This record gives sequence, C-alpha cells and structure tokens, in this order.
Amino acid sequence: MGENRRRRPVRPPKGRGAARGRRPGSAETRRRVAAAGAEAGGRAGQLKSSGLRHGWTTGACATAATKAAYTALLTGEFPDPVTITLPKGQQPAFALAAEQLTMESGVPAGAMAGVVKDAGDDPDVTHGALIRATVRPGGPGAGVVFRAGPGVGTVTKAGLPLAVGEPAINPVPRQMIRDAVAEVAAAHGGSGDVVVEVSVDHGEEIARSTWNPRLGILGGLSILGTTGIVVPYSCSAWIDSIRRGVDVARAAGRTHVAGCTGSTSEKVAVAVHGLPEDALLDMGDFAGAVLKYLKRHPVPRLTIAGGFAKLSKLAYGHLDLHSARSQVDKGYLAELARRGGADEELAAAVAVANTGLEAVQRCRAAGVPLGDLVAEAARATALGVLLGSPVAVDVICIDRAGTVVGRAEPLGP
Repeated sequence: MGENRRRRPVRPPKGRGAARGRRPGSAETRRRVAAAGAEAGGRAGQLKSSGLRHGWTTGACATAATKAAYTALLTGEFPDPVTITLPKGQQPAFALAAEQLTMESGVPAGAMAGVVKDAGDDPDVTHGALIRATVRPGGPGAGVVFRAGPGVGTVTKAGLPLAVGEPAINPVPRQMIRDAVAEVAAAHGGSGDVVVEVSVDHGEEIARSTWNPRLGILGGLSILGTTGIVVPYSCSAWIDSIRRGVDVARAAGRTHVAGCTGSTSEKVAVAVHGLPEDALLDMGDFAGAVLKYLKRHPVPRLTIAGGFAKLSKLAYGHLDLHSARSQVDKGYLAELARRGGADEELAAAVAVANTGLEAVQRCRAAGVPLGDLVAEAARATALGVLLGSPVAVDVICIDRAGTVVGRAEPLGP
C-alpha cells in the first residue's frame, strides 16, 4: 500500500568495497568468494555486503509503541526500552520518546507511547518521525480495533490491500500489533480487547512527499513494513550486492537463481522452486542490474518474482522499477487485457484503475489472464536483455498477500 519513501540515492560509507571502486565480479571478488567458502550468500549475504546500516519500519515502531502503551495500561508502568518480535524472529529493542498514562477514577483509561523512527542509512522521508500508539480498552470480544490518529492516512479508493474507510495500517503491521497485544495480555492478565490509535507527528505534512495522495490515502502516512526492517537504499552499493550474490551462487555451483523484488516474493520463489538461500538475489528495483550481470556471468535458469505492479513496469520495458523512475502504465495494461479477451468496458476500467492490483483483480474476476500476460511480457523484456546468453527465464507475479496472480513458464534462447 502507499509508499512512504520518496528516496534519493546515497553513497555507501567510505572504506567499503563498493566505495573503493572494486569491480564486482572481478578476479579479486571471485577469490574472496572462493576463500570465504561457507560465507552467507543470497539475501543475507547481500545485506551484509552492502555496508549500510539498517533501520526500522513504521510498522515496527508502531508495534513497539503499542506494546509499551498496553503494558502501561495493564500495569501502570511503561517498559523502556521495549522489545518486540519481528516476523522473521529478530527481537530489537526500542527506546520510548514519549509516554502518557490517563487515569479516570483512579483506574488507567488509556496509555500513549511514542517511538522515534530510525531509518538507518536509508534516506526515508519518515526518518526521525515520532510514531505514537494510544491504547484504550475495547468492547468485550472485539479484539484489536485500529484507528487512524493525526498524521496517519485513511484509505479512500479501492485497489489497495485494505478496505475503503480503513486506517492506512498495512496487513503485516496489523498482525505484528495483534501479536504484541496478545503477548502483553497473556503476561499481565489482559483481555486483548483494545482500541489502538496510531498517529505520526507531522505525518500529514510528510505524506505530501509520498505517493499516498495519488493512491487515495488521505490525511497522512501509511504504516508499512513486511519484515520490520528498513533495507538501506544506495544504487551503487545495492547493485554491487546483487553482483556479489550472483558470484556467490555461481561459486556454490547453483544452476538456478531467483531475482526477487522483496521478502514476500522471495518466500513465494522458495515455495515454488525450493531454492536454497544462496540462490536468492534481492533484486529490489534493479531488474536491469540482475539481467545485465547474468548476461556476462550466466546461470542456466533465472526466476524473476515480484509484485504485479512492479513486474508490469518490466513488462513495459523498464529496467529500473523504483516508483520515482518508472510508473505503471495503465493504458498498456488495458491493451494487454484486450489481447487477453477483455471487452471495451473492462479495458476502460483497467485504464483508469487506481492501482495495478485493482486492474489485475478486475481482470481475474472477468476471467481475463492479465497476470499471465504481464508475466509473459516481463519474460520477453528479460530475454531481450539476456540476448545471446544461455539463461532461461520464468516469471512469477504476486499480489501483496503473496498470492500468485500470473506465471510465465521457463523460456530460453
């Protein structure tokens, strides 16, 4: 859902490999890879090799603030720092920047805790923002009810993973918050029936620098994150890490690698193909970097896995999939839909859809295989870049929940 980051390239810290001008894939790199032997490859190896400091998502910060606030609501005391568990099991601790306990007739009636977002070395527009969670008792059996406080947007258009009228708190952060509430309730005898209001200081102003207004998310920012961790963004460092990932896979004798746009598509690629970690390339937005390096350093099979919207850009011919440098062309999607049997009414709806997700959902409901058509066109773009290199390509398009919405089977030279 709404992208909070309007980012600019940053340079990696001095003293790292990329900053010193090593040519990735050179004899020196291959010697380092061979000497490392069991050194981690895949996503973990890429992240380690980027040399940039990771940060925390707005979803992780909101979860930490919620856990601290609910603990105070039940016990009268705010834990500081507060530790949470991320979707992949990491347990970071967050210092509280704000706290307030509201009493009524001598009984806690609400608690607010705030955490300052640290985006690490990523130039995220939300870096330094104060993210607050206010927790109040809810109705019996209601579970966790979410509210948008000041600075958090509300969904006003279809085509997003939340219903119209819902607070712009994405599905994974919602689950993280629910899990934290359940943990605190079990530890301190609570019911777990609470209203959680998430707010971001100056969030409405910050949101003007994001895509949220265009997507129909009004009033503020989205609370985002699928892993809880912000991966630092640097063109040179990230492309270097992609190349190093290919080097590691080749040194390990892998014949099949997957370039994935994010953690959800990575899980799908593993589930579909059973690939080991050192065969996974965290492609992110840099599809061109993966394809151009594999053309010079081929691996027999490449799976490209990613969100439908991003891969529709690749289908159109874009090799940089970042939202600041390429956009989903709805007219192109409408033309693909026509090729797949869509009538003019459906094609017109696709052309004005709010998001790529809405477009593919409309087509699926009508039995038009837009996802497959996008996957096939993305495969054609990839094969055009790889021309002359012995690499077969298949493509998997997913929605935000990780459901496969389009496939293109392996095709090679």
